[in-house]
This record gives sequence, C-alpha cells and structure tokens, in this order.
Amino acid sequence: MDKISTILVPFNFSRTSKKALEYAVQFIGQNKSMKIILGYITDDHNVDMLQEAFSTVIEKYKIKVEIEWLATSGSLTDALVKIQKEEKIDLIIMGTFGTIADDGSGVTNTSKLVLHVDCPVLVVPYGSEDFRIKNIALVLGKEEIENRKTLGILLDIGRKFNAKVHVVTIENQPELYGYSNIEVRNENTLAYYLEDFYSDHTFIENPDVLLGILSYASEKAIDMIAILPRNHSKKSEPSKGKLTQLLTLHSKIPILAID
Repeated sequence: MDKISTILVPFNFSRTSKKALEYAVQFIGQNKSMKIILGYITDDHNVDMLQEAFSTVIEKYKIKVEIEWLATSGSLTDALVKIQKEEKIDLIIMGTFGTIADDGSGVTNTSKLVLHVDCPVLVVPYGSEDFRIKNIALVLGKEEIENRKTLGILLDIGRKFNAKVHVVTIENQPELYGYSNIEVRNENTLAYYLEDFYSDHTFIENPDVLLGILSYASEKAIDMIAILPRNHSKKSEPSKGKLTQLLTLHSKIPILAID
C-alpha cells in the first residue's frame, strides 16, 4: 500500500465510534483526496431514521472531509470484512474501551476484527489523549519481515505527519538479538522502505512482552504503536495473534495492526 485514500469507521453512535470518527477526521486533515465511510451494522433497516441520524453526524464534518455512510446486516466482523473488500478500504479506524482483564479473556469486537480482516486496522482507545502522531513505535520480533510492502502505510503516515518510526524488540528469552542475518536483513528493509522516517532500533529485556512494549511507549512518549501480525502469514506458520489482541485490549494509545 502506497497511499491511504478510503477509511472505514465502524459506527453505531456509541462513544467509542464517535472517538474513532473524530480521530479519522483529524487523521485526514485537509487532504481532499481522502474520504471516510461510516459502516453501520444492523438487522433493522429503518432507512428514514438512519438517514436522519447520519445526516446530523455528517453535517458536523462535511466542510472538513468527505463522509459517506452505508448500512448492512450480519455479524459485525463478517459484515465489516465484506464492506472492506467491496469498498476497497485502505484503513479501518475503530474505537474501543479495551478491557481490564489481564489474561485477555475480555475479547472485544475490535480485537476480533483486527485478527480477521486482511487490511490495516487502527484501534483508538476511548481514553487516549488528543490527536498527535509524531513518534511511532514499530514492534518487531526475531522473525524476518515477510511482506515488506506492508511498511508502505508507515511511510505514508510518516510523510503525512513528519513522524519518526522507532523500532522496538522485546528480548523475552535468553538469546542473542541484533546480530543475526535476519536482523541485518530487517534493518536493511526498514532503512529502505521507511526512508529518513526510520529513527532507531531498541532492544529491551523483559520477560513480559506486553509490559515491555507498553512501558517503552510510556517512557518514550510514543503516540502510536504499530505491529505486523503474522496471523495471515503465507511463507511461514501463521501466529494466533495473541500479542496483537493483547495490545488492542490494554494499550492506552492507538494501535496500528498492519496486515
């Protein structure tokens, strides 16, 4: 992906969906080539009522950005995946309250969507602070970056906001990091695809990967955490996306899952 042009915001008039819409509007800014589609999932298609409700929402932002809406039925995840494919969505921005469960048992619609849709998803926690994208933390493990072109969305965001990408790897096992052939290839890939927006690569020892990432983000005033889920991996065994899910559930800052 080279450019983000169409953003899908799952919208049901809740506080989390309104937070996601506000974020999306600020994300687009003054770029008139981008638009937002509000996706409403319901089995009750009262068109007149929906039209009036969405007209009120769109009226608030129509001077700033182009917004459309559509309604469809079915399970939330399946319906959103269908919209993403049919409308050629480049990025989904979805709000969440997260969870307080430490074991990840409090699975949310947002955390489920991130693992199912074959598209970048930007998760916006309801309690996140005012919009700002200056420092992005890209989480990498010891595996080689499989689809290098997925970094294009980070380059697009870096250019749009003049943001720096700080790569972080959590060393949760007693082994050598940072000197393998895979790490060298990853460094070359990052430097090539992220250009001057690639800042640095930090290796942190912490047996708890989630805590290590969140602590790093807090200490470095990170505005967004990006992760490359491997649950749709084609060249290696797909992962179950546990870390991705935990980040969407527990992070207080936006999470960008790039798929």
